[in-house]
Amino acid sequence: MKRSYLILIFVGLAAILQSCSSGKNALKQGDYYQAVSLAVNRLRQNPDHKKSKEVLKTSYQFAVDYLEQSAQNQITSNANFKWKNAVQSYEQINFLYEQIRTSPGALKVIPNPINKYKELTEVKGKAAEESYEAGVQAMLKNTREDAKRAYFLFTDANGLSPGYRESIEMMEQAKFNATIKVIVEPTFANYNNWNFEPVVFGVNSNQFVKFYTPREAEDAKLARVDHIVKVSINGYNEARPSTSNRTDNFKDSVKVSEKTVNNQKIPVYEKISAKMTTYEKVVTSRGSIILYIRDANSGADLRNSDIITDERWSDRWATCSGDTRAIPEATRKLCGTKEPYMARDFLITATKRSLDNKLANALSSFYSNY
Repeated sequence: MKRSYLILIFVGLAAILQSCSSGKNALKQGDYYQAVSLAVNRLRQNPDHKKSKEVLKTSYQFAVDYLEQSAQNQITSNANFKWKNAVQSYEQINFLYEQIRTSPGALKVIPNPINKYKELTEVKGKAAEESYEAGVQAMLKNTREDAKRAYFLFTDANGLSPGYRESIEMMEQAKFNATIKVIVEPTFANYNNWNFEPVVFGVNSNQFVKFYTPREAEDAKLARVDHIVKVSINGYNEARPSTSNRTDNFKDSVKVSEKTVNNQKIPVYEKISAKMTTYEKVVTSRGSIILYIRDANSGADLRNSDIITDERWSDRWATCSGDTRAIPEATRKLCGTKEPYMARDFLITATKRSLDNKLANALSSFYSNY
């Protein structure tokens, strides 16, 4: 217990030294923001840490001045998304402000930390306008990739200034324009009553892909449909049970009594033997479906592939004769067990579950790049 306590102390001291060293290194390299962050974090744990106080006192004003200048340089530049970049600088100043306010040790060193909340509000409004206008321009290009770009730009605008103009409505429109619309044709009736439509509709690998039933597509009055997906059941086959067996002979010695020789007790062993015949019953199955994905406009096949799965059920039992103590304990428990029978529909259920997983993976893989 004492050793564990000493180890914890050692680890804690190592962390303090590492943090302090990292803060000093960041200061030497001119990374004032990182130097302040590390120093404040150390003072939160140890309010009287001398070296962290020195690092904080030296680096804080440099960090604020640097970030303020970076924001102003962005604002006066002609760079794309200059206002959004300025937002980042002001958010970093405010982050340091909040970190110092919640660290008593740091607050003693910097009693009046600087915040830029007023400036941040102003540049966020400009950044929202900047992203919104860029989103509008992307929408005007009328391509799917530009619609995706517009969606993220309108999302940025709404994040910077919630409810900015029609950013929410434009975001939804951009996403609709960017989305691949896929109609899922129903699975035909089949002997096992398998239905793969829930699997298809459960695929969620890409926010810019949406699956519709034919009725949903009709109700939505879609002006454009991109793909048609169909899952066709190719077949299910379950083999007849096959049984194999093997016979093993076992020999061992067991203690049966003791005898006294020269006033010492010596164990008396008896040789024993047993025969064990182990049977194994195996049933296999194979299920197969075909995944069709075709272009709704040209009719061209985008994917036409078999999905196959093989499943197996097996169980064992055994008959034993002789002295079963000679049989290893791990296998002895099979002695006297009865011939097992597979539960009804076990392999059908296992095969369907496996096909579900493989189908979901195939669809996720296909649509992940859209």
